[in-house]
Amino acid sequence: MKLWTCVLLLCAAAVCVTCEQPPSDEDWLELDTPQGPVRGRRDPDADHLYVFYNIPYATAPTKEDKFKPPQPAPVWKVPYDAINKHIVCPQPKIVPFPSLIIEQEDCLIATVYVPDTRKKNLPVLVYVHGGGFFAGYGDMFTAKQLQKNKDMILVTFNYRLGIHGFLCLGTEDVPGNAGMKDQVALLRWVQQNIASYGGNPDDVTLAGYSAGSAAVDLVMLSKSSEGLFNKVIFESGTSIATWAIQVDPLQNAKNQAKKMNFTNVDDIQALEKFYKIAPMSLLTSDTFFDRYDSTVGFPPCIERDTGSEAFLTESPLKILQKGSYKKLPMLYGFSNMEGISRLPNYEQWKHVMNEKFSEFLPADLTFKSDVEREEVAEKIKKFFFGDKPIGDDTVLSYVDYFSDVFFTHSMLWALKLHVEGGHNQLYLYEYSFVDDDTPVVSHTNIRGADHCAQSRAVMDSFNQSNSNEDFDSPEFRNMKKTMRQIWRNFVKTGKPVPEESSLPAWPAAGADRAPYMSLGQKVELRHEPLLETRFRFWDDIYQKYYLEPIPPPAAVASSGGQRQEL
Repeated sequence: MKLWTCVLLLCAAAVCVTCEQPPSDEDWLELDTPQGPVRGRRDPDADHLYVFYNIPYATAPTKEDKFKPPQPAPVWKVPYDAINKHIVCPQPKIVPFPSLIIEQEDCLIATVYVPDTRKKNLPVLVYVHGGGFFAGYGDMFTAKQLQKNKDMILVTFNYRLGIHGFLCLGTEDVPGNAGMKDQVALLRWVQQNIASYGGNPDDVTLAGYSAGSAAVDLVMLSKSSEGLFNKVIFESGTSIATWAIQVDPLQNAKNQAKKMNFTNVDDIQALEKFYKIAPMSLLTSDTFFDRYDSTVGFPPCIERDTGSEAFLTESPLKILQKGSYKKLPMLYGFSNMEGISRLPNYEQWKHVMNEKFSEFLPADLTFKSDVEREEVAEKIKKFFFGDKPIGDDTVLSYVDYFSDVFFTHSMLWALKLHVEGGHNQLYLYEYSFVDDDTPVVSHTNIRGADHCAQSRAVMDSFNQSNSNEDFDSPEFRNMKKTMRQIWRNFVKTGKPVPEESSLPAWPAAGADRAPYMSLGQKVELRHEPLLETRFRFWDDIYQKYYLEPIPPPAAVASSGGQRQEL
């Protein structure tokens, strides 16, 4: 399978690099910022925007320090030309990047899209890219159409990925969550700098899709980021998803080291040294993409207190259960057939699933014995597929299964916990829009909205020019207009449908997953609980068998001077 044809949590294609005429003096906008003077240029594809590329919002430690938290951003005195240098963080080669792309360890840059307007204190949208925490870059999605009204500023950015961003040993040099600490550093940079670009630091919406959505959730739960934003948008991903948090980060690091031919994994000091000196080409050689257990390799972790500022020291589930986080307005939902993203694996996986379905149980379930595991696996298989084999007649059930284990159940479970914890500003949606251009699900005549479909309806098409939307169907163009209206409303007011809107009224959801807005060919509020039968089934499973993630253990110095885990 060519991974770049359907990346599970990436939802993006290559950067569109166009030939551009050299900018004239009138195309530049110079601003004075706390970092120093910055020059951005008018976007050649969207003349209502100035774009400031390649702004270093922090400094990433490199070489043997590469797993440490980000360091302060540089400052300068002479004007800085903020042009696109196409810098991305090191990652597996699953996207066919053009030759202009530059991978480097010090990759913590932001792009700021500023409307051509004299207005100040504009709302700010900070958008976190997806990619399974192992791939992607800030400008995979842009929002030039969303910014057509010149009424908001967009910030996109890179953060460290994969092992580079999320190796978690619990040691002083490798405490964990470097990629999440990058995101907090970006939000602090926004607080200190965005007013210079015309934005309001007190009106910041944090949004993300897929892994970016799970990251948004984690940032919202972290005490380290409290007060840095005031609204959140979730697009298909949450902090308690199977793939969003490492169940056992030290064991994960050991297993990966063995795959890279390092065997002395029980000596923590040696393991740490191996990762610190390993070349980036080795650390990015695994795509983590085709795992049966719905994990993605190295997502964030629960940290052990190592003396430096931790991002997360308690499991997301416990934080949600206690309600011990600042509750902010939330626009929250997913597409109706998220599991379409797993169809490229179907022909290979259906045989394994028929032979041993337990191989495909999510990694965050645990059992007392192999017998119990097989019993639960059979129960789940029967719920989705009945007495039929997994095959062409049950491909929609295959889609539903992977929709649930990757996205829908965890999001609805988290919603229930949010509301039970006192959250009363959570606006739930299901995106189901399709048109004649939407491919049918293989072996059926059914169309569905796949993973990230709602993100593609709101944002631009993979950093391409606005003219590409002329090829969309009239129905899809109208849907994009509606979706952008909803997102713009939320960024500006904290509500997806203000009172004066022509859209249907949209009240906050309750713990029973209702009401919710159905965003399909027709936009309508529905009052029945969303995915009632499937949610109840999974809720019963997870109440009995959920595996709580753990931090890496403490380490002590042995008599031989080597640190061993306790």
